[in-house]
Amino acid sequence: MEQSSRIQGLPHSDVSDANSSVADAPQDNDKMVRYAAAALATNPEKTARARGEYLRTHFKNMREVGAALTGLKLTKAYTYLENVKDHKQVIPYRRFAGGIGRASQAKEFGTTKGRWPEKSVRFILRLLKNAESNADAKNLELEELTIKNIVVQQAPKTRRRTYRAHGRINPYQGHPVHVEIILSAAEEEVERNKEKDAVSKIVAPNRRLLARRRIEASRA
Repeated sequence: MEQSSRIQGLPHSDVSDANSSVADAPQDNDKMVRYAAAALATNPEKTARARGEYLRTHFKNMREVGAALTGLKLTKAYTYLENVKDHKQVIPYRRFAGGIGRASQAKEFGTTKGRWPEKSVRFILRLLKNAESNADAKNLELEELTIKNIVVQQAPKTRRRTYRAHGRINPYQGHPVHVEIILSAAEEEVERNKEKDAVSKIVAPNRRLLARRRIEASRA
């Protein structure tokens, strides 16, 4: 059974690059952890999964990163994310685009707004490598893996306060996320049945055609 690791955020005091710790779950983790997109893993032998909880990165940024990666080959996703880190490509913002500046690199994706959310990219890279390791344990080929689905959900907000002048206190909240990734190997292509297509092209006579034939027969 797949051994799926879970990445969890560290306490608020840690703001370094290693904002999460990886803890291996038990062998029967699939029975203990519910995946939001578990129904998409129709063939467990051809899929690999990874899950991160309470990741300290903005939900809206992570949602756009997940939407940009869904459907890509795993190798292409790695290249794309590295380009985003180097600001060579952009993450297009489609849903949570309020107040997002325009970027010329977004033309590649048919939109005008985009950003380079480096922290979300770092987290998603770690999850992809985790899912890749799970796929390697099932002897799946890296070149055949595709990102079938990425689920991004809001985690409970972290509530702090910031102290202002004149005795004021304002909320200082974080918006962490839960992320699930499902990788899928390409299915074997089966050649189309040409004989069945030829039979399906034969059109059965409908009522109008039968009526026309009766009229022509009566005139003859």
